[in-house]
Amino acid sequence: MSANESKVPHVLLTNDDGIDAPGLAVLETVAAEIADEVWVVVPEHDQSGTSHSISLHSPLRVSRQGERRFGVAGTPGDCVVMGVRHLMRETLPTLILSGVNRDGGNLGVETMFSGTVGAAMTGLLLGLPSFALSQTFSDRENVRWDTARALAPGVIRHLLAIGQAAPTCLNINFPDVDAAVAGPLTPTRQDVGLVEDIEVLPHVDPRGIDYHWLRFKRGPRVNTPDSETAVVAAGGVSVTPLAFDQRADVRALRRCAGPALKPLKPLKPLN
Repeated sequence: MSANESKVPHVLLTNDDGIDAPGLAVLETVAAEIADEVWVVVPEHDQSGTSHSISLHSPLRVSRQGERRFGVAGTPGDCVVMGVRHLMRETLPTLILSGVNRDGGNLGVETMFSGTVGAAMTGLLLGLPSFALSQTFSDRENVRWDTARALAPGVIRHLLAIGQAAPTCLNINFPDVDAAVAGPLTPTRQDVGLVEDIEVLPHVDPRGIDYHWLRFKRGPRVNTPDSETAVVAAGGVSVTPLAFDQRADVRALRRCAGPALKPLKPLKPLN
């Protein structure tokens, strides 16, 4: 880090993969380079696919795992709330980093299910800038963690330097190539991604009782050139801004309905 690159005062790290995840170790290394003080608040166990969920119907238990390092028996969203509103309430984080996701990229509609992204969106709900980081791979046994480790500090500093009028949530995906040959950081949009379907895989346990696994079915899909899926596939680093406003375009409904779509008349009051 050069002399003119100041550090972020307080960073909160979380993930959806658990306290022992290799991506968390990568993120801790990255955070140590860009921040003066690093807090880790993560699920005690894998919480992939939990999206934005928070625990409203069961208590949360927090275990101390070291200095400024905690495990939560809950979701990634729970971890962010516990970190911001409880564990760090005296010194709020300047930035929330979620990841680095070990289940591949968070691309397209898959971000709707992602606990990594859900944690970052929870940070946005609490009024804090939040980045979700994921490392894509083609071989689960040989994830290029060195790519995220090498590129993330510069990517984070660059995005923070841009500045925003209000807190923002950014979804960042690193390509499955060596850092030395990775393409530039590219603003992208979500598009459809790679998920085609959700499969149910039935099995029978040793006692003869049925159980089932759910699994995303992924495959090549048509994504626009400016999508995160296309940019990452071409070796670039994608960054997609995310927001809570997910309203569909009402104009499409009007075109489908045609001239028969009219404003409803107000109901008459009951006698």
